[in-house]
Amino acid sequence: MVDWDLAVSTAATLTGGGPRVSVTEAADVVLELRRLTDAAERHVAAYTGLSAQVDHPPVQVVDRTDWVRSNVEGLQIVMDPVIEKLQSVSPPKPSPLGPMGGAVGTAVKAVGSKATGIQVGTILGFFSSKVLGQYEVFSGAPGRLLLVAPNVVEIERKLGVDPTDFRLWVCLHEVTHRTQFTAVPWLRDHFLSEVNAFVDATDLDPDALADRVRNGISALADAVRNPESKASVLDLVQTPAQRAVVDRLTALMTLVEGHAEFVMDGVGPDVVPTVEGIRARFNARRAARNPFEKLVRRLLGIEVKMRQYAEGRRFVAALVEKVGMNGFNQIWTSAETLPLPSEINNPDAWVARVHGATAATN
Repeated sequence: MVDWDLAVSTAATLTGGGPRVSVTEAADVVLELRRLTDAAERHVAAYTGLSAQVDHPPVQVVDRTDWVRSNVEGLQIVMDPVIEKLQSVSPPKPSPLGPMGGAVGTAVKAVGSKATGIQVGTILGFFSSKVLGQYEVFSGAPGRLLLVAPNVVEIERKLGVDPTDFRLWVCLHEVTHRTQFTAVPWLRDHFLSEVNAFVDATDLDPDALADRVRNGISALADAVRNPESKASVLDLVQTPAQRAVVDRLTALMTLVEGHAEFVMDGVGPDVVPTVEGIRARFNARRAARNPFEKLVRRLLGIEVKMRQYAEGRRFVAALVEKVGMNGFNQIWTSAETLPLPSEINNPDAWVARVHGATAATN
């Protein structure tokens, strides 16, 4: 269904190599990002009260193509069950044309897989020049931290900020994600179980799929016309059961992204001397994207992720103000103490549910 090798080569062709740096400069960037990751881990542990409960691999400082390869591996892990389900629903049938028909069918499948590979590669190519770092959880427990060196260098140059300060600021955010998944070992399994639930809820009935595609295309057309639309590519495929899963995943990702934003801004003033200028320039750059890029980001669901940063940070800040950092950390006790979708914009409801009504009114 997907030519994954073609996806990688397409993304590599589209993304380019990044900013020009000498061999010596590149080596220095890699060494500093590794050093700053270790420093960030200490700062995050001291600020949050969370520390790794399981061993984890060292940070991987990668280029754009390496990042693409890593995410293709993760996509394959997610997509394999979908492909198996599709094949079980629609097993291959003997061709009335005999061997010739089989050859034609094979050729059609090859063309289809290449087209899909190009589509996947195009999307990954777009992301690969934007992502500064990622905690990748699909390839094995407990996950691995990736930092995309060319993108870090490119953004720090465009912003005109102090490189070391910016790199530490980025590391604080990404290391917080690693801390979340290594200090709370059950979190990865819970996340993967929700992803599997999304896959299991896939409805492969051709008529139902056709209806969703038609409705999705209409929603995307509206997104092109209406800048306020929240439609994304996901609207093409979601069943009602999948939307319920997506609501839970959105709440979870809003928590982890907001927590990372809260921590990086909380630690930043003490360890990143120019943090105020970095944050101001970074936010201004986010807001100043050209209209076409804004449209692409909205259709791919990236704008939803941007909202998660802001909504999640407000949610975490409200909880810490209400019950302190130790009280907030009860959120990591079990899947039952994670925020419900309805609680993200109503933090008092989470406090009342987890800490009791008295705490919510204090």
